[in-house]
Amino acid sequence: MKKEDLRSSQGCGGITDRGCRARGPQLILGLSVILGITHSSGQSQSGVDADSGRQARNGLVRRRARLHGVPASGGVETASFPNWHSSDSLSPISRWSPGMEFRILFPSDNPPLAVLVAARISGVAFSPDATLSSGSPPMIVLPDGLKLKGAFVLLRYIGRISSIAEFYERGPFESGKIDEWLEYVATFASGSEFQGACNYVDQFLQQHTFLVGNNLSIADIAVWSALAGAAQRWESLRKSKKYQNLVRWFNSILDAYEPVLGELIATYIGKKSSAKAATKVNEHQVSNATPVNAGSEVDLPYAEVGKVRLRFAPEPSGFLHIGHSKAALLNQYFADRYKGEVILRFDDTNPDKESNEFVDNLLKDVQTLGIKYKAVTYTSDYFQQLLEMAEKLIREGKAYVDDTPRDQMREERMNGIESKHRNNTVEESLTLWMEMIAGSERGKMCCLRGKLDMQDPNKSLRDPVYYRCNDTAHHRIGSTYKLYPTYDFACPFVDAVEGITHALRSSEYHDRNDQYHWIQTDMGFPKVHIYEFSRLNLVYTLLSKRKLLWFVQNGLVEGWDDPRFPTVQGIVRRGLKIEALIQFILEQGASKNLNLMEWDKLWAINKKLIDPICPRHTAIIEERRVLLTLSNGPEDPFTRVIPKHKKCEAAGIKVTTYTKRVWIDYADAELISANEEVTLMDWGNSIVKNIEKDQQGNVISLTGVLHLEGSVKTTKLKLTWLPDTDELVKLSLVDFDFIITKKKLEDDEDFVDVVNPCTKKVTSAFGDSNMRDLKRGDILQLERKGYFRCDVPFGSPTEPIVLFAIPDGKSQPVMRFAALNGKH
Repeated sequence: MKKEDLRSSQGCGGITDRGCRARGPQLILGLSVILGITHSSGQSQSGVDADSGRQARNGLVRRRARLHGVPASGGVETASFPNWHSSDSLSPISRWSPGMEFRILFPSDNPPLAVLVAARISGVAFSPDATLSSGSPPMIVLPDGLKLKGAFVLLRYIGRISSIAEFYERGPFESGKIDEWLEYVATFASGSEFQGACNYVDQFLQQHTFLVGNNLSIADIAVWSALAGAAQRWESLRKSKKYQNLVRWFNSILDAYEPVLGELIATYIGKKSSAKAATKVNEHQVSNATPVNAGSEVDLPYAEVGKVRLRFAPEPSGFLHIGHSKAALLNQYFADRYKGEVILRFDDTNPDKESNEFVDNLLKDVQTLGIKYKAVTYTSDYFQQLLEMAEKLIREGKAYVDDTPRDQMREERMNGIESKHRNNTVEESLTLWMEMIAGSERGKMCCLRGKLDMQDPNKSLRDPVYYRCNDTAHHRIGSTYKLYPTYDFACPFVDAVEGITHALRSSEYHDRNDQYHWIQTDMGFPKVHIYEFSRLNLVYTLLSKRKLLWFVQNGLVEGWDDPRFPTVQGIVRRGLKIEALIQFILEQGASKNLNLMEWDKLWAINKKLIDPICPRHTAIIEERRVLLTLSNGPEDPFTRVIPKHKKCEAAGIKVTTYTKRVWIDYADAELISANEEVTLMDWGNSIVKNIEKDQQGNVISLTGVLHLEGSVKTTKLKLTWLPDTDELVKLSLVDFDFIITKKKLEDDEDFVDVVNPCTKKVTSAFGDSNMRDLKRGDILQLERKGYFRCDVPFGSPTEPIVLFAIPDGKSQPVMRFAALNGKH
């Protein structure tokens, strides 16, 4: 099908400055991303405002006739926009006229691509507005303020007002087939069904030019958008010869409207799209970005290269944990990708919990993560400006001082009951505000609240607290202030003042996004884009700093860097390479799925990084170790120099001593049968002749002969061993368990009830003499025992080297230490 044919089949007059006069719907990535659909509000997909929906249905017959240019009495007219300024009783939502411009609102993380494409190619005037909170359905707002909601509703509405003949409104059967295709589009959102959907459409297009009838319809635009939104997955199929009919159809639409489609996809999908002109249309869009994982990228909506400023804003009330790390690394990823910058801001608004110790350790942790920040700022840098802003809002009637007791205030907010002080005069609030600033007894009874909407279903908008009094000295500025701003008040202010373009927030703050933007609007600032990602939740793990502090204060751990803790310092001390943490987090991208993740995947990534390079050493468990005497072994010990890692020269070399008597683990000794040939690793074969046991049947010694000409391929047992010399070093092998015994705590469950009573196991062992050279932080493998990190290096022959066991990603029972006694 030629470009001219496609346009002539619709009566399209070519591409204008508003785009080609054709029309199409929206499906973007995933079911919600492809269609911009949400069910979180509890509304149906056809979530039209009640009045406008009823009015639209009442005028359906008249609109259909006018839309097709066919009067009710018959005859044919030239197709044109319907004239809805007639005398029928339709509301302004139905009174459409050419040149009228409406707004299309949607969340920045879920633009309704098909709706936007349909409007542009139809020549419908609109302005995009990506200020809705994440999860909200897309919406059209007409000049008179009336609204339509829901991706399907918007798509059909634009189809009805489009100048393209039969873009949606057709006869009953074909209109029904269009609706059928719109429902089918959801199939493309399922990863397992994507290729099946492609195959189905490909077969259908064997004998059809369009999906419905002989004209382009919103059904074509919907399916096309679903494929374009699938990005690289579709691109790989498109380049193959598997779906020739589907590719032909896809390319014909792309070629016909490439400038329009290229611009929209470059804006809302980015480099992942298949539009050939995408990167040419908007030179500010990202073209070559570092992928988050193999073959995929995460986009930051409305980001322009060189104009992105982000902030990572931890509270200095604890050490950085793995959950914070996700936020920090995503900020760094987007800053790198868009050639922007990251501000490291300490959100120090709660002097009761904060300290300089935490600031210092957070700086250390951020450096460990490799975060490259432009500047370090503190919310406390803006305390005076925040006070001035608070007074400004009081004077404008947007905030008031309230002395309602805290419990009563909480109950009133839950029930939508206004405070008795809500409608106090500005003078009354200013008087109490001065008392708060002075820290007087009267002032301490009060708080400052924003005057938002006490009836809003979103309870975060029910007059949140902006300021509270607190006599505690601040760790940076001492006792200068007697009151401090809340996070809800300070964050939108400082973000705006520091010029933050995108605020990355975990989805736990989703209900507060509207509050964030409301407060910025009241302050007179433009809205900062919010980008949501899911909080990183891991099994058997507490991420609450309050709960972690409880373990520290009760002596159940050594401190915030305890290897049982999910802090950055804790997991690094346990043996995690920071590269593994970065890979683990970025592989998830900016997912909003609230999944409870296993630690196994993280440790498996870590193993892949350390196994190829870490040196190999040997250890024998001290308890019940067994001496093997080799009758034909060397009378005098001798040494050989061998590599620490047979496949990694950079791991270095070690000296191995060979003696007539060698130590082996008891667990190995009890598996050996008399006259069995075994392999002594890095030496050769030996035949065990005699096995001596005590009265209880425990093996206490072995005798045998070297059989170095024997083949190691024929032996069942490959044994680690150590020479019987005074050069061996003492080892403490330490393994850890989770600090709680339940995978996931319920909301009403007290973590104290599931504290694991046994989380640390220490095993005494001996190691080869080369381990004297280990330094703190070195990672090694004890052959046949696993991977370890050196926590305490060699100091003296009487003090053991302390090695922490590193998990390798293989699932182990949580209660594997339950038989041991003791709290630690």
